[in-house]
Amino acid sequence: MRLHNQVALITGAGRGIGRAIAEHYAREGARVAVADLTLESAADTVAAIEQAGGTALALAMDVTDEQAVDQGVATIVEHW
Repeated sequence: MRLHNQVALITGAGRGIGRAIAEHYAREGARVAVADLTLESAADTVAAIEQAGGTALALAMDVTDEQAVDQGVATIVEHW
């Protein structure tokens, strides 16, 4: 629980390395904002994290779009 009371935003977390990092941070106690290009991919990762007892939030986010990133961060701050 080294990351207890911490919030982590992981981009590209719908699959692959991003998903593995998101799941690891959740196991370490972080609340994880799971961002991916599609909400469906992010939601799949969130479901896996929650099934394992973690806390996560799914976000559709294109990190090349500054407005989308700003909106995503605002959503995270409002949620947690």
